[in-house]
Amino acid sequence: MIVVTGAAGFIGSYIVGKLNREGFKDVVLVDKYDDPLKFQNYQTKTYSEMVDRDDFFEWLAANEKFVQIIIHMGARTDTVGQEPEIYQKLNLDYSQKIWKACIQYGLPLIYASSASTYGDGSLGFDDEESLISQLRPLNLYAQSKHDFDCWALEQKEQPYFWAGLKFFNVFGPNEYHKERMASVILQAFYTINEKGRMDLFRSHHPVIKDGEQARDFIYVEDIAKVILFFMNNRQNSGIYNVGTGEARTYLSLTKAVFKSMKKAENIGFVDTPADLRGKYQYYTCANIQKLRSVGYSESFCSLEDGIEDYVTNYLIPGNRY
Repeated sequence: MIVVTGAAGFIGSYIVGKLNREGFKDVVLVDKYDDPLKFQNYQTKTYSEMVDRDDFFEWLAANEKFVQIIIHMGARTDTVGQEPEIYQKLNLDYSQKIWKACIQYGLPLIYASSASTYGDGSLGFDDEESLISQLRPLNLYAQSKHDFDCWALEQKEQPYFWAGLKFFNVFGPNEYHKERMASVILQAFYTINEKGRMDLFRSHHPVIKDGEQARDFIYVEDIAKVILFFMNNRQNSGIYNVGTGEARTYLSLTKAVFKSMKKAENIGFVDTPADLRGKYQYYTCANIQKLRSVGYSESFCSLEDGIEDYVTNYLIPGNRY
């Protein structure tokens, strides 16, 4: 029995689908099932039980003997939220309870951290654990993820195997409910369909040109592959970057969306919203040497190939899940 928290969300639901495709059917979905926009994320999946997030620890106490691993993807993921108590409750306190339960019941744990914990990137993007406490996140979401990473590293008692995965900029199927927080790929697809053009955020950085803001974009299928690797190779506990190791510009990304949609490029620029400017990462690029060093040898999908698959096999035909 495999437990996936955040199973109605973007990455969690995709992982459930990946597990199904790999032959795992005894999957327990944990989430708060109060968002109708997320319903289609899990309605086609095969699973043994759905458990409400608030009831999970009671359920686990009664069923821990049947559980093989907890894949903890559940979190408040809004990067512009201004409610610290919610991030404290859902991203820090809840994760600490899962950690302690894994120790109590002898379960391995894989959990989602985030590249947003690297802040403005001035300290680089190295997952060397001795450096992690020095990071300075730029928003409450990133801070809550960072706080849990630091807390986990400080613990003398740990699950017998655990992996915290710092996901870089993930895109792909099942993100449709995320609205403003959805990937630029999805937003570009909608906007180009409606208006025939796409406006990107203008750079407010003195040495970075408009559209040259760059991120390490990773297709959600690659995220799922890394999680399956750690699920099947429960050694070398720690925190790992999960990105492609290559930074690509938003301009390149948008051009790839136009090409996949077979439409002529029409790209403009608008000011970055004021509430984002001081919290905006202009560059991210994962150092994935540590992930490679523990045996992960799969190649990563290129940005163009990921966009081509997403647009042509999911977005255009409307077969999105």
